[in-house]
Amino acid sequence: MNGRTFLTSGIGGSVGVLAPPGVSEASRPSIDAEDLTNRNTNRSTVACQNGMVCASQPLAAMAGIDILKSGGNCVDAAIGVNAMLGLMEPQMCGIGGDLFAIYWSESDRRLHGLNASGRSPYGFGLDTAADRGLAVIPAIDPLSWTVPGCVSGWEMLSERFGALGLARCLAPAIEYAEAGFPLSPVIAQDFIRSFPNPGLDAVYFPDGRAPRFGDVFRNPELARSYRLIADQGPAAFYEGEIGEAIIAKSAALGGCMTMRDLADHTANWIDPVSASYRGFDVWELPPNGQGITVLQMLNLLEHFDLGELEPNSAEHLHLLIEAKKLAYEDRARYYADPEFAEVPVDRLISKEYAAERVRLIDPRRAGRIVGPGDPTLDSDTVYLTVADRQGNMISLIQSIYGSFGSERCPDGTGFAMQNRGQAFSLDPGHANRLEPHKRPFHTIIPGFVTEDGRPRLAFGVMGGAFQPQGHCQVLMNMLDFGMSPQQAGDQPRVGHTGSSEPSSEASTGLGLVSFEDGIGESVKLALADLGHELSSASGAAGGYQAIWRSDDPRVYFGGSDPRKDGAALGY
Repeated sequence: MNGRTFLTSGIGGSVGVLAPPGVSEASRPSIDAEDLTNRNTNRSTVACQNGMVCASQPLAAMAGIDILKSGGNCVDAAIGVNAMLGLMEPQMCGIGGDLFAIYWSESDRRLHGLNASGRSPYGFGLDTAADRGLAVIPAIDPLSWTVPGCVSGWEMLSERFGALGLARCLAPAIEYAEAGFPLSPVIAQDFIRSFPNPGLDAVYFPDGRAPRFGDVFRNPELARSYRLIADQGPAAFYEGEIGEAIIAKSAALGGCMTMRDLADHTANWIDPVSASYRGFDVWELPPNGQGITVLQMLNLLEHFDLGELEPNSAEHLHLLIEAKKLAYEDRARYYADPEFAEVPVDRLISKEYAAERVRLIDPRRAGRIVGPGDPTLDSDTVYLTVADRQGNMISLIQSIYGSFGSERCPDGTGFAMQNRGQAFSLDPGHANRLEPHKRPFHTIIPGFVTEDGRPRLAFGVMGGAFQPQGHCQVLMNMLDFGMSPQQAGDQPRVGHTGSSEPSSEASTGLGLVSFEDGIGESVKLALADLGHELSSASGAAGGYQAIWRSDDPRVYFGGSDPRKDGAALGY
């Protein structure tokens, strides 16, 4: 990989160890290959040359490979995979939700960003919320609906960069929706957890029970919606029959959405922003999403020689947690729709700002939440990635927010509407306050890495507010600790919640640290000795997919998270 090599060893699969640039084998951390194998490693990194798809459901990934083999490019395959996941993983994504993407165009050798997130209804603002007596926007309610941006994102990607058109891209999902497919195990568990539910039963539990692993599931209503989009384009969604069903359901349940809200929706091409880290440039999308949190954290972590530490040691995790605390306080204060709020992106992701804030990190003691900085001195989900024969790569993330979104399906459409509007604040002084026709703060973030102006890595980590922490952990695993794309995602993760996050159960200003299985008790005790407050809860954090690219000759290396049902496939 441009002078860097993968070393393979281990039982039950290969373990990749990637030496970061400028780091010799002698100076790299001493990590025994067998030790790496024992750290959650149960899959091999996949290598290929012609094209690759990494997605959280194997049938969806295979559909993407078929599109690539039939003459499509990575954009065509990504749309096809996304449509498949909307059918096969509907608790996480679908055309009732939003989409973000970062695309590397090999022909013009640059990155393009896409924000296909929707806005609040024109008729829903703070006054309306007050009239209805709301203290927060309810999650399971049409008042949490924002206009779904997914279909508009497909259109913009297809028209500008695709080769086959939407009809061909949607064909595999239509076929599977009509014929049926066996549920994979992780997704089946999510179905079981959501049953029964009056808002979902007609579409997802028509037999009066939750389908189980291996049961064949069909969704003819979604097949019909996909056919309308394939035949009529996005107008079927935003101006036609699908949109009318959305508005009828909203009206029946007391929502505020109208056809004007759908018709006036637009997605936007935007410029990704970056920060350098260990000789690479890491790229994220600016707000209304939380992607720049990753860049803020990396700018802080760059001040420490992490490569000399043991991965997931107490010393390593302490620095990660402390950097997270500082960046998330800024996230809570400044991130919002830039059309409604002044978000000081350049200052927040600057090295100068990080140099000021890093002084607040004590390597020997956990800090209490200190509040946001002052950058104005000079702001549930599926992830997939595809690479094609021409060298194009796409990092795409799509979500309906909560599990099955708002748990409300417009009649006859076969999909659930997102509840992303729940992320709005009802505090009149907050940058992310509810306002008409405004995009809410968003958690879903695609990531990308370049080196000397060339593409290296398309990656993402699912998991709501956790995602910036996940991005940093897999990047440190690869760029600081020399792990392969698969190994970087296999490692156990930690998560931190603090006072800036309403879901936090922390009893002090320290926040709570939670751990996946695989983090040793000695590490937890050492973190407690440093002053961290530990959570008794455990469980998987996020889901991850990644493609690393090398050149001369071009080879793609893919990883897919074992926390999901997915696969990295190539040819």
